[in-house]
Amino acid sequence: MKSVSSLSLAVVLTLAACNAGSAPSEASSPAIEAHVQAVDPATQKAADRTAELPTLQVTTLDGADYTLAAHRGKWVVVNFWATWCAPCLKEMPDLSALDKDNDHIEVIGLAYEEIEADELKAFLAERPVVYPVAILDVYNPPADFATPRGLPLTYLIAPDGKVAKQFLGPVTGKEIEAAIAAAGGPAANA
Repeated sequence: MKSVSSLSLAVVLTLAACNAGSAPSEASSPAIEAHVQAVDPATQKAADRTAELPTLQVTTLDGADYTLAAHRGKWVVVNFWATWCAPCLKEMPDLSALDKDNDHIEVIGLAYEEIEADELKAFLAERPVVYPVAILDVYNPPADFATPRGLPLTYLIAPDGKVAKQFLGPVTGKEIEAAIAAAGGPAANA
């Protein structure tokens, strides 16, 4: 009986030593990476994934109807943002310049917050952009896009309507142009 207990204790200590050696490397990995790697698309809820060929129909602040499908043939940048989000505000001028300076790229801003249209219009009067902006219902976001878990969240939609790339966190015009070139689109203007 004593040898079985000693053997059991040796096995437990050996397993504990193996686990102790692996803990620091797991702890050093960013938590978001572990979550992303653990996601099984077959078990995801619809709100947790983006359709390969997403649809989007919104009314912009100026009262115009915006339908993503109407912009096929161009690269479309779909940017989820909010007025309280500092990284969102930092990327707005760059996204506006990207839209203004490139005929093959269009940007749509989706304000993902509870805000009145007049309040957002006043905000944009102080921080103007050339691209259209729409307010989203945070309780009923577009069904074909994953519910944002952080802002800014930006999707690059290819001319065929498929998602070419997703950016979580701030993105620059140069990064978007590089993603377009990497996906087979035109290279950035020199």
